[in-house]
Amino acid sequence: MVDILEEHKAEDIILMDVSQQVSFTDYFVICSGTSSRMLQSLSEAVSEKIREEYHQHCSIQGADSAGWVLLDFGDIVVHIFSPDRRDYYQLEDLWKEAKTLIKVH
Repeated sequence: MVDILEEHKAEDIILMDVSQQVSFTDYFVICSGTSSRMLQSLSEAVSEKIREEYHQHCSIQGADSAGWVLLDFGDIVVHIFSPDRRDYYQLEDLWKEAKTLIKVH
């Protein structure tokens, strides 16, 4: 998922292992996009590629126009933010006890 996001120009991508902090998932992928159109493009790219390659479907919550799209694959939850929404929610700080596995700027 990180590779897909990087290919599609997502910014500040972080993969976190939250398995010790929460019971509903094992990993968070957090990234930013520069516009609502980019958020939509990123969410579509990830969901389509994972569906094609792994036959895994996700539930999608939020809206690109709101600045936050969440893709729930079960073991992995992808958060795609606008920069201002990411600054507002600060998920990295909220889950700071989680281990950061990958960080791509």
